[in-house]
Amino acid sequence: MSYQQEFNAAKNDPEGFWKDKSEALEWFKPPQNILTQDENGIHHWFADGEMNTAYMALDYHVNNGRADQAALIYDSPVTNTKKTYTYRELRDEVALAAGMLKDLGVEKGDRVIVYMPMIAEAAIAMLACARIGAIHSVVFGGFAAPELAVRIDDAKPKVILSASCGIEIKRVIEYKPLIDNAIEIAEHTPQNVVVFQRPEATAELSHDRDVDWSEAISKAQPAECTPVKGTDLLYILYTSGTTGKPKGVVRENGGHAVAMKYSMKAVYDIDPGDVFWAASDVGWVVGHSYIVYAPLLHGCTTILYEGKPIMTPDAGAFWRVISEYGVKGLFTAPTAYRAIKKEDPNADLAKQYDLSCLEALYSAGERLDPATFDWLDEKFGLPIVDNWWQTETGWAIASNMTGIEKMKVKPGSATVPCTGFNVQILDENGKELGPNEQGNIAIKLPMPPSCLTSVWGDLDRFKASYLETYPGYYVSGDGGYIDDEGYLFVMGRVDDVINVAGHRLSTGEMEEIIGKHPAIAECAVIGRDDALKGQMPTGFVVLKNGITMTDEEITKELITLVRQEIGAVASFKEVHVVPRLPKTRSGKILRKTMRQIFNGEEYIIPSTIDDPDSLSEIQELKG
Repeated sequence: MSYQQEFNAAKNDPEGFWKDKSEALEWFKPPQNILTQDENGIHHWFADGEMNTAYMALDYHVNNGRADQAALIYDSPVTNTKKTYTYRELRDEVALAAGMLKDLGVEKGDRVIVYMPMIAEAAIAMLACARIGAIHSVVFGGFAAPELAVRIDDAKPKVILSASCGIEIKRVIEYKPLIDNAIEIAEHTPQNVVVFQRPEATAELSHDRDVDWSEAISKAQPAECTPVKGTDLLYILYTSGTTGKPKGVVRENGGHAVAMKYSMKAVYDIDPGDVFWAASDVGWVVGHSYIVYAPLLHGCTTILYEGKPIMTPDAGAFWRVISEYGVKGLFTAPTAYRAIKKEDPNADLAKQYDLSCLEALYSAGERLDPATFDWLDEKFGLPIVDNWWQTETGWAIASNMTGIEKMKVKPGSATVPCTGFNVQILDENGKELGPNEQGNIAIKLPMPPSCLTSVWGDLDRFKASYLETYPGYYVSGDGGYIDDEGYLFVMGRVDDVINVAGHRLSTGEMEEIIGKHPAIAECAVIGRDDALKGQMPTGFVVLKNGITMTDEEITKELITLVRQEIGAVASFKEVHVVPRLPKTRSGKILRKTMRQIFNGEEYIIPSTIDDPDSLSEIQELKG
């Protein structure tokens, strides 16, 4: 079947198409109601099916001939540790961790925050929650205490699963003080904090709520899989919103499992038994989808890597892993490829390894810029597959669907919409635009399986954020166009969320933090193009009258403030003190124009500008 035939089959008969795909998984009770709408008009997949994601990902394979196949390979160059778990071993570890959670009173529907580094126990924690029907919410280990506190208050977890520390290239980050601080800030208090002790830094378990992971596991009995409905939630994953308050994207078990299983072959051309490596972090949606769930649902071997593309120990790190474990497909962010290119421009380190196992390079998280695409193409001569998707969808909205039909590639394009995603380009009034006309990227409802069905605890925000702008469509928040051959070009966000090395961060939230400084009268943060990280936040601040601090002192304090509130992940390092900000007569700051100036793009001075000289000052800074 060609791509177009596959796409049309899902478009013309979505229920029949996805019912067929659901039969590739073992349900406790196969679904009959494939696509339904609730009282709020929201679409759901496989509502009456009964299943368990951890069973489908582990027990099924143990029972069907893959018990001794490698399921998970943990490779940590920062601790010189390597460990392989077979499907049987991983199932048994997960069952014990699930038993530990049950001993702590965690039940179906309870929330569990997973705040862990890239160790095998992070994946075990996620699967253990799934096993007993609890809802996990993974918080990226780089986030600061205030960010963790917001998520604690929103998700209201019964338990936090963590480790004593995370390990960066040159430093050890102790997690327990961050958790304790977050709980002090938060209004909600979890019943227990479970800590996996690492030798690099041992946490002090000083509260009644604190539990030692190893001790608790030693007393636990393996837990059986709890049946859940297809529409019961598997996880909450927070993503930045333009208001600064993160949105808890919810993922339902049934649609997620079906889409993950389908995508491994359809999008990535990976077969059961193959080794697939998503060089990401479990704190991101890529880590959820393609480190933990999709490869295991498909019967593959997945790699969980605690290291960096460079400096652990060098820019050959990725190629070493690929060669050592026989990786068929590598999936990572353009940031990683750019970092490797910067350190090893001729790819000399790659030549030291046998990469004959590697069949394709996959990229997502941000736009794969043509320069990086060309470098990969020249140095490796492999198919390069750019994906475009979002935390909200859980899998690719657009890609070269290599397992169905390997299509020609156009640098700068994510190729074509994936099966089930009816992508349209709309103008400001919601009218569908023609080929090569740039507008708002939207997806005609219903969305395919795995896409979010709400924002945790805030249905109104879900509707306002995604469904009400263009009735009958999901609005992506990105702009772009479809060319005359059906290729989608994503040009960037239409709101003020920027993408820093794959992390979506709210400039509005950064402005709120900067604005708290007593010397700041007003401020603006824009995303400045960066060759390595995609975008970097750049701050512009106007000082209050009478401030005697130097620009250097202001800059240093603001950088510290953002780091304390958001974490080092924000990469906030550039601040310009300006006499005024360019605004419209109504007082709206001209962030888009400022961004265009700093990124060297063409721009038109808005007719509504209040003070044209203010733009000249921004131009001088750029110069």
